[in-house]
Amino acid sequence: MTFAFDVIRRQTALRADRFDATSRTTTMKAVVTVGHGDLSMLEYRDVPVPRPRAGEVLLRVLAAGVNTTEINTRVGWYSSGVTVGTKRAARPAGQEAPAGHDGGWSGVTPFPLIQGTDCCGRVVDVGPGGDQSVIGRRVLVRPCMRPRGFGSLETIWMGSDFDGAFAQFVRVPATEVFAADCDLSDVELGAVPCVYGTAENMLRRAGVKNGEQVVVTGASGGVGTAVVQLANDRGASVTAIAGSGKLEQVLAAGADRVLERGDDIGAALEERSVDVVVDNVSGPALEGLLRVLKRGGRYVSSGAVAGPIVTLDKRTFYLNDLTLIGCTAWDEPVFAAVISAIGRGRVRPLVARTFPLDRIADAQRELLEGRHAGRFVLIAPSAES
Repeated sequence: MTFAFDVIRRQTALRADRFDATSRTTTMKAVVTVGHGDLSMLEYRDVPVPRPRAGEVLLRVLAAGVNTTEINTRVGWYSSGVTVGTKRAARPAGQEAPAGHDGGWSGVTPFPLIQGTDCCGRVVDVGPGGDQSVIGRRVLVRPCMRPRGFGSLETIWMGSDFDGAFAQFVRVPATEVFAADCDLSDVELGAVPCVYGTAENMLRRAGVKNGEQVVVTGASGGVGTAVVQLANDRGASVTAIAGSGKLEQVLAAGADRVLERGDDIGAALEERSVDVVVDNVSGPALEGLLRVLKRGGRYVSSGAVAGPIVTLDKRTFYLNDLTLIGCTAWDEPVFAAVISAIGRGRVRPLVARTFPLDRIADAQRELLEGRHAGRFVLIAPSAES
């Protein structure tokens, strides 16, 4: 399976042709990230509407969730030269990637780029030879794609490696769209793909099963809430760690027990009492989290929002037969399992607030402040606007 995504560049000439699927328009509103840097790198402007090629579909974007990964890419956080957490790196005086280091997570970031990893959309056009019957269908996009198939861990991500959903329309491979036939709203569905796929992938890799004890950090955030719900659906007992003002929301999401962020984990939980730790916060808390794992316990992570540089006592690791699991590439069953959980009514995203697309800077600023529980979702103007 091959992919030939071309990023919309500023010098791209507007197409003269028109087509019914996008209300006869050749341009659309989009947020274009023009490089690594502060919020001024986000430009809201007109760009050409992409045309679907063979094997692709064109979606009208109905809702697009806002993720930390988009901020990380913008500020260059994925560079190995950045040693602080996302919030500090995103400050005006935050740490920048050294000259010559790209801050994208899969090589050179293709700026200018339309970010947006999450998409709930409606199919409005298909490429040559495509299945016309899918037009009009509401769908979710699987943002983590495997260009060499699922036998390889190589990935490309919508909104990081090719243009994403911070726009009125987005073009994606037809194989990466999944019908969203459920009672969730467009906004709720727009909050699903990245965080629930990431959560399901971690729980699946860690082999979480019925009756196990799971600890999840950052439980009021998007991935954390998804972990709580999906672990609960597996029959696991979940201890969730969150900020003091968000504990009730985390309990409502399905946690069996909540701990306040900053509590002494070792004092709150017995040593060797936990089967799995799911940790996307990291930073200085890592050692304490490892100490509560049972012999043969599993620690799984796909992020480090509090800081990527940690201290590890290897004796804690090897004397207790621990398994440390890193997760980026989603395994093949992951997204279908998320869609199934939605269809069974087992998950419902917590949406904190919606923003119009042109207020993306406000959304990212508030996301970094961390005073909310749940997800922020962007709404693009209608195609007729």
